[in-house]
Amino acid sequence: MRQNPSFTLADVAEIRRVIDANPWATVVSAPEGGLVASHYAVLLDESRDDLTIVGHVGRPDDAIHGLGTEELLVAFQGPHGYISPGWYGDTPAVPTWNYTAVHLSGVPEILSTAENLRVLDALVARFESRLPAPRLMWERPNDAGFIERLEAGTVGFRLTPTRVVAKRKLSQNKPVETVEAVIAALRHEGPYENAALAAEMRRAQDARTGGAA
Repeated sequence: MRQNPSFTLADVAEIRRVIDANPWATVVSAPEGGLVASHYAVLLDESRDDLTIVGHVGRPDDAIHGLGTEELLVAFQGPHGYISPGWYGDTPAVPTWNYTAVHLSGVPEILSTAENLRVLDALVARFESRLPAPRLMWERPNDAGFIERLEAGTVGFRLTPTRVVAKRKLSQNKPVETVEAVIAALRHEGPYENAALAAEMRRAQDARTGGAA
């Protein structure tokens, strides 16, 4: 991802927020056989306050990616959407796409069986907890044997990135009034209505202008 100083996202707390809110990640590696991409849910390592993440891949994705020996790139995609030049007013403009994205790169550490079980348990709890009657990993009808077989089919990893590229391209290079017009257009009912992107732009705009984030 090409970086641009106007759109650089460098605040660790904000990067963690983007990762936490968008855990469905693209996992990319370039082993000897060529580029490989997979898609998995990935979580922040809650025992750390940096950008360390934990997750798992299903076998044989571990071998395909060279997990534990090859560099891994994990990409998180935040809110994104089309921006019409008509929203800029009566001025020369072209369409664009606003987005927030985070790329973390490094060689991951392979987790032990016990650590992998904790990560799998945390993943289930993260997403089931929103339901009125959550089905947690260790609850019936699951039993220990079923969970052990499930874990054996996965390989857990922890990645402390050695390279971070985070970008928030949300019209920061435009005048304040133009950004406000785009936010209003994204909130307006229509083919490109996008409340999530409008909220992300509002957050960035408030940080830029000193408003409440």
